[in-house]
Amino acid sequence: MTGETTVRTAVRIHGRSTQRKALRALLDALPHHGGHLVVAGEPGLGRTTLLRWAARSFRAGPVLHLGPGPGGGARVTVERLLDTLRAASAAAPVLVCADDAHLWDAPVRTALDRAVRRLSTADRVGLLLSVASDRAVAPEFARLPVVHLDPLAPAGAAALLDDATDGVAAPAVREQLLAEAEGNPALLVALVRRLSPAELRGHRPLPRPLADAAALAEVAGGAPSGPSAHARDLLLTVAAAGRAEDGTDVDAGLVHDALRHLRPEPGLGPCAGSGLGPCAGSGLGPCAGSGLGPCAGSGLGPRADSGLGPRAEPGPGPWAGSGLGPCAEPGPGPRAEPGPGPRAEPVPEHLVLAGDRLRFRSPLVRRTVHATAAPERRRAVHRALAEVLETGGHRLTGLLHRSWSLGGPEPAPASADRLVAVADRLAAVAADAAVPASHRLRATAYARSAELTADGARRAERYTAAAEQALLAGRPDRARPLLAAARDSAAPAAVRGRAEWVRGVTELRDGPVGDAHQSLLLAASLLAAAAPADAAAAALAAADAAWAAGDLPACLATLAPEPPHRPENPAPGSDGPADARGAAAHPAAVVHDHRVGMRALLEGRLDRAGAPLGQVVERGRSEDRPQTLLRSAAAALLLGDVDAARSGGARALAAARQLGSDTLVPQALEYLAYAELRAGRHPQARTHAEEGLRTALRTGQRNTAAHHRAVLALAASIEEEPDVVARHVTAALDTARRHGLAQAATLAQWAAARADLGRGRPYDAADRLGLLVLPGPARGHFAVWRLAVPCFVEAAVLAGRHEDARTVLSDFADWAAFGADPQAAAQLARCHALLAPGEHADALYRRALDRHDEAGGDFERARTALLYGKWLRRRRRPREARGRLGTALAGFERCGAGVWAAQARDELRALGAAPQGTGTGAPARLGLLTPQQLRIVRHVAEGATNREVALALGVSTRTVDYHLRKVFAALGVRSRLELARMVGEAEQAHEVQGARETRRVGSYEKTGAEH
Repeated sequence: MTGETTVRTAVRIHGRSTQRKALRALLDALPHHGGHLVVAGEPGLGRTTLLRWAARSFRAGPVLHLGPGPGGGARVTVERLLDTLRAASAAAPVLVCADDAHLWDAPVRTALDRAVRRLSTADRVGLLLSVASDRAVAPEFARLPVVHLDPLAPAGAAALLDDATDGVAAPAVREQLLAEAEGNPALLVALVRRLSPAELRGHRPLPRPLADAAALAEVAGGAPSGPSAHARDLLLTVAAAGRAEDGTDVDAGLVHDALRHLRPEPGLGPCAGSGLGPCAGSGLGPCAGSGLGPCAGSGLGPRADSGLGPRAEPGPGPWAGSGLGPCAEPGPGPRAEPGPGPRAEPVPEHLVLAGDRLRFRSPLVRRTVHATAAPERRRAVHRALAEVLETGGHRLTGLLHRSWSLGGPEPAPASADRLVAVADRLAAVAADAAVPASHRLRATAYARSAELTADGARRAERYTAAAEQALLAGRPDRARPLLAAARDSAAPAAVRGRAEWVRGVTELRDGPVGDAHQSLLLAASLLAAAAPADAAAAALAAADAAWAAGDLPACLATLAPEPPHRPENPAPGSDGPADARGAAAHPAAVVHDHRVGMRALLEGRLDRAGAPLGQVVERGRSEDRPQTLLRSAAAALLLGDVDAARSGGARALAAARQLGSDTLVPQALEYLAYAELRAGRHPQARTHAEEGLRTALRTGQRNTAAHHRAVLALAASIEEEPDVVARHVTAALDTARRHGLAQAATLAQWAAARADLGRGRPYDAADRLGLLVLPGPARGHFAVWRLAVPCFVEAAVLAGRHEDARTVLSDFADWAAFGADPQAAAQLARCHALLAPGEHADALYRRALDRHDEAGGDFERARTALLYGKWLRRRRRPREARGRLGTALAGFERCGAGVWAAQARDELRALGAAPQGTGTGAPARLGLLTPQQLRIVRHVAEGATNREVALALGVSTRTVDYHLRKVFAALGVRSRLELARMVGEAEQAHEVQGARETRRVGSYEKTGAEH
């Protein structure tokens, strides 16, 4: 190293908006009443930073920083602490900040706990504590409300890195820093500080390992250690076993057996000489030679289905209720009662025992324990784990631990031949589909095999395979540094092409789609000679990227007729990247048909698009591979076959879950959500999109998450939830603008405009939609803007822009004629009715309703009925209008379109008719409100101010103001007093009705009457 990088000290807080909101609520409430809050998180997540932010933000009174004093401060008394706090808060509210309270002595913690219990809310004292979550929370703080700090999301970590380095880190270095830090802010800054400027800019190789023992120990506050040698071995064994696990916990039976291999000689630990086995003092309980199974009475021990030995039945004993039963050598003999041996050590505070699983409370501490252990002891632990796993038939995990027991790339005294053999075996077993293993485990095995491989080409190939498996596991953050490692190695064109393929798919789901397009085109070029089928699949993925970007010329160029190629399958163990591996594994006809059909559709040759896309849909009916089924669902959406799209999406979802392919799950849910939207089933679309959003965020797919947010905004746009629409639109557009997602941006903007239209703001809606649908450079996505035309025509007519509305109808007529949208024909007739003179509009509205009856879908039919009813009312045909408006109201209520149902009710009231399904009493009138409005109304009726309502419901004051205006208009009240009176009347009516029901039930019970 040539020096250290100077990290900027004035770095703003990233990714903590939820936590700051909770702290802000505490601070804002202090002028009225006291409160308490605990900020908990593992070392390095920013507990101290948040407390300092809260102290700087509090302006209503003094801030006290509470500490235990020199030597632990055990002399503090409850009365003295209470007097100090009450005196400080006499004139003004006071905020008390106590950082790292978990380090205080027990008497100090007890005094603080008792003082808090005796404080009343009227004392206006706010207590803000921070505790580390890498150990159990002290019982004195367990009852206080907690705000948890999690690792930063990828976007927050990336923003922090750019802020700390002024954005000078090379892309490959940036990816490796983010992957190594695992969302821990302090570790990320420590890693940056460790690098020299040349290393940060990519001019020199990075040190290995990047997160070394010193960096990890610095952030963790030192290397954790147990109270005995056995406890330290337990910590190290759990940490080592976790390297090859899919989750955060490990099998306690595996740990137990590995400890037996690690310390085979008897007589160790606190039970030495007592006849108890070698696990005494390990934290797993004393091992008596009594015939009891491992860890009897605790649920701890080898799982029955793990191949590591039988599970002991729980039983009583002197350790009952402690969570740790006595451990014994497993044996087939009869069970003996445990003797009165000494009690086992408790599980170290950094570990959690849950059933037969052990885990570290903190991932950072787990890494620190492993990194700071003596190399020879670390290798011995891995060797013990390998022996246990290999004996139990776990080939891949056993091989992994065997490789880690060899040390670094050139471990002495192991020979180079042995290293090569282990690397080759790891790669072969990872590629064997018959070996049960998750994508994450295969990625770890491929990466370790690459580390042990000297040949550059083979190393690049194995790093690429590792990146592919990481992507399938939903870890693009892990895939990127693996691809960077593959790029560092010399490799033939086919290997480089495969790496670009994986890189392009990664960027397609979580990066600029323009970059993804170029990577995938390069992959297709590199693969063309050696693997033409893979090249065709990569080119189709490049077209997907151009589609997402809304780049029609690039999409058409990518879909150009491909050169003739021979049908082939890839080599065994080489199935292609996440989105395209299925396309390379099944006959190339699927890829070919999709390309031909897509291109014909985009060129407007609709007659030539149906047959090839139909073939893709048909082949999907007999497939069980998720990638093929996703292609089938996509083709069905292009053809407007909503039922086939739903079927293909549902089967793709089931297949992806069955295979454990986390990266494909949010994509399958995306197709399902789109299909439900096209069918007009907004609640179902919302359900799929909500799950898809959670999965996409968890698997690091921000682009897919943006699409799900756009769907959620569209679904919420028909409901009385403007805040939800605005939140999802803002989030979707934020990602869409940075990553070039024209499709997601168009859908989000359409959702915002449709929400305006539903809320009676046609001018705003027409302005938004005009940018999307009218000809010009700002027109929306080439395959989406037509879907927004009916909304634009309605808004434009209401806004007096009839000529603009007529401009887009000819294009929409062509779209309706193709038949790709089941609602388009009815919507076209409705648009013509809006623009037609009076003598023609009636027949056009009726034709539109007939088309809706053929297509199905409550929402669009109800919109047409609403417009028809409005037209009839203005033509002084009240009886007909009442029927159409009543039908519209029923349709809107059926599909949950609350904002549109309100329009129908207003029209019915204008006719002098009570809306169907409602009465005139207070209960019926309150029944017109949404659940959110009802919650607000009840708080207001109890005398709460708008600010107090907002704090109670966790929303903004502006949201409360908006809903109250809607409530006053819907209920016809003019003051909060009238509103409170109405709520009281409704509650009285409810009590009277309840009493009647009680009397009726009692009568039935006495007379035996039935109804």
